[in-house]
Amino acid sequence: MITQTNKFKLFNDPIYGFIAIPSALVFDLIEHPTFQRLRRISQLGLSSLVYAGANHTRFHHALGSMHLMQRAIHVLQSKGHAISDAEAEAVYVAILLHDIGHGPFSHALENSLVDKVSHESISTMLMAKLNKDMGGKLDMAIDIFRDKHPKRFLHQLISSQLDMDRLDYLKRDAFYTGVVEGVINSERLLAMLNVANNELVMEQKGITSIEKFLVSRSLMYWQVYMHKTVLSAEYMLAQVLKRANELAQSGTELFAGKSLAFFLAHRPNKQDFMDNPEVLEAFTLLDDADITGAMKQWMHFDDPVLSQLCTRLINRQLFQLRFLEQDVSEQQRSYLATSIHKAHGIPMDLTAQFMLEGVASNATYRSDSQEIKILKRDGEVIPLTKASEILPISVYTHTIIRPFICWPKNIPWKD
Repeated sequence: MITQTNKFKLFNDPIYGFIAIPSALVFDLIEHPTFQRLRRISQLGLSSLVYAGANHTRFHHALGSMHLMQRAIHVLQSKGHAISDAEAEAVYVAILLHDIGHGPFSHALENSLVDKVSHESISTMLMAKLNKDMGGKLDMAIDIFRDKHPKRFLHQLISSQLDMDRLDYLKRDAFYTGVVEGVINSERLLAMLNVANNELVMEQKGITSIEKFLVSRSLMYWQVYMHKTVLSAEYMLAQVLKRANELAQSGTELFAGKSLAFFLAHRPNKQDFMDNPEVLEAFTLLDDADITGAMKQWMHFDDPVLSQLCTRLINRQLFQLRFLEQDVSEQQRSYLATSIHKAHGIPMDLTAQFMLEGVASNATYRSDSQEIKILKRDGEVIPLTKASEILPISVYTHTIIRPFICWPKNIPWKD
């Protein structure tokens, strides 16, 4: 006797309540191992080292984004915009799969395991593979995702400065971190959506909600995504993978799962992904557990850099971080190198791996071709830069750039 799977399912989400699966195709994609892998990819990388509740995953975010997309499509259809059932299903699929190309710990390891291959590129390749496996059922979804569909506003619902991806991650990340400044009124923003000239627009009466959204996004960047301790932990994790990569490529045998060992030894580029299907297959077997499991073993490895960095990360003994007003001088570098050598027994030629430098930057709003468009009451469409009512637009468009350095806490800084 053949039993038929009931494809009408509900997910109970702490943000939105019940999330319905809109079609059998979406159900099959959620059930697919490539999508289930997102349960094992943290949404906020190592932010849980600062915000204890931030253990949500890319799986949660993808479902939440799809839920908001269903709400957005319903709003646009109710305002008379023609969106067929096939187009609606395709945009649900596109937003559901928009993050399947993320690697372990999400953005924290964006360029550590692969060579200049963005997660968006890997998402596109994985969508193409799923489409082939499903007999072309994702053709329209891929066109929408790549902005090739004639109804451009469907792509803008997935990727723009006011898309369903951003609406979900801001609300979800604020909830799980407990950072109330990041809370946004997604229902109000969705209700104000409209379409004009084949582009997504916001009705004029929603400007205040847009400005609140931009302020919340800016605050979330500096309080969560670029928190000093989070930056320190993520740069330490990237350094762990960099050191492991150096050792693996020099012929040193390291404990690692099969897929992780492959990426450590090869660090493939985009052409490698395109030429060899096994590279993409190996990527789909990587998740946070591979990295954590390897680090727990590397704690006891005889390389002082790798072992000490892993021990610090596993035990949350993180580097201190200092935002810089001017470049680090050679005298300061020499002092830090000597101090690290004496305090931690790191060879002088390797002390640079305990002095991690980077730049934190964020522009809340870009006044370019993706600018948010406002639909005025008289039907005119104007950019947000000309419609802002509360704060000057320079508050949103100004890019904040903050270089920094992090190093072991037991070594004081010298100006």
